[in-house]
Amino acid sequence: MAAGSASTSRRAGARTVAVWDALDQVLAVPDAGTLDVLDIGGGTGTSAVRIAGLGHNVTVVDPSPDALAALDRRAREAGVSVDALQGDLSALSDVADPAGADLVLCHGVLEVVPDPAAALAGIRDVLRSGGTLSLLVAQRTAAVLSRALGGQFAQAAELIDDTAPQGRSGRRFSLEEVTGLLDAAGFAVRDVRGVRVFVDHVPGSLLDLDSGAGAALVDLEQRASTRADYLPLASQVHLLASLS
Repeated sequence: MAAGSASTSRRAGARTVAVWDALDQVLAVPDAGTLDVLDIGGGTGTSAVRIAGLGHNVTVVDPSPDALAALDRRAREAGVSVDALQGDLSALSDVADPAGADLVLCHGVLEVVPDPAAALAGIRDVLRSGGTLSLLVAQRTAAVLSRALGGQFAQAAELIDDTAPQGRSGRRFSLEEVTGLLDAAGFAVRDVRGVRVFVDHVPGSLLDLDSGAGAALVDLEQRASTRADYLPLASQVHLLASLS
């Protein structure tokens, strides 16, 4: 593997380890059985194919036909089956299985929907009793920090209290905002983790120079992800929630 590819792989592992540590609580426990999983905005199937490989039934709902075509190729290459439906959160009840889902993934989607509260209400309607929502959202504090470290001081100051969508990345949330939205939608949060606490600030060259740096960075991200004192530094926050 080329040095650039190796560092990219190590960085990807550090970026997602906290999410999978949380999801393993739902997916990999011995008595979980076969779950019906709905991945909203699952795109090319990075998460869906991995979950299907664990033996669960997975459906991806995404508005992009190109992404769904890439998902089909990825699933076939991995030797798993993933159902693909074209659609989005605004019409979730029209495309989702009427029987509902045991686990709903909503990763990087709440940032770009017109009405996050309505989106969570739609998810609530397709989640079975006792089911779990896996929610991953961008966090505003880290975006402010990133701009400040890049010398964009005026932009950082403007973003501190700005809850409006910002360009292609959409809106960003504080932890209080997202937990408030979940509470209002009838969800009870049971797990919160910081995602990408350090990895976004680590130069790729450091991972190229030291073959053990990638594993050490993954360990660091894991340790920091469940620490409340490091949560404000995380680029994203991941929450597991159930209907209250």
